[in-house]
Amino acid sequence: MSSYAAFYREQGYLVVENALEAAEVEALRRETVSICRGERGAVGGLPEVQAGDSDEDVIKRTLCVHFPHKISDVMRSAIHHPVVVDVLTQVIGPNVKCMQSMLFIKAAGKPGQAWHQDEDFIPTRDRSLCGAWLALDDATVDNGCLWILPGSHQPGILWQMVPQDDPRFDCTDTSTGFPYREADAIPVEVRAGSIVFFNGYTLHRSLQNRASGGFRRALVNHYMSAE
Repeated sequence: MSSYAAFYREQGYLVVENALEAAEVEALRRETVSICRGERGAVGGLPEVQAGDSDEDVIKRTLCVHFPHKISDVMRSAIHHPVVVDVLTQVIGPNVKCMQSMLFIKAAGKPGQAWHQDEDFIPTRDRSLCGAWLALDDATVDNGCLWILPGSHQPGILWQMVPQDDPRFDCTDTSTGFPYREADAIPVEVRAGSIVFFNGYTLHRSLQNRASGGFRRALVNHYMSAE
């Protein structure tokens, strides 16, 4: 078993630093602007672009774009990036299917997501679900990086989800009843170009972007065994 697979299976997540080259990151950032400007076609939930809007003005109004790979060749190519393929082959197997993509922009002041397990939203039930979180900016505690509860995937339990109204988070429900403490969680601070892989049963969250400016952009693709 590779070191990647061993760590992932024990901890429920894995960080690969410097997975994307600087030019690849910049291409994804530029494509984010094109998508938010409507240059790649209609996307639900995008704000109207005003005359004179800067690129920063345009993207800071958007928190998330669902399924960007359906309208963007650049976003679609990231799905089968060589590093992604290499890791998924080790942690899932040779036959892998991409289930969805999500582009998070998360400008300063935007909320995070409460504790949850991705398996609740993408039910595979064979426990092969894996998220690949491609950092397009440095992700820090200050700007709302991921927080993970290591090993929380191991019981194979989907914890009950309930509504929450915590202003730090968006409207997504939160997982509850699990036996882990806040102190057990670790921040996953990574540099732009890194990829965070995490199991569909791994409990994770992100807090709001508390930085004075800038973004915490990330492209998140989800995969499962095609078997």
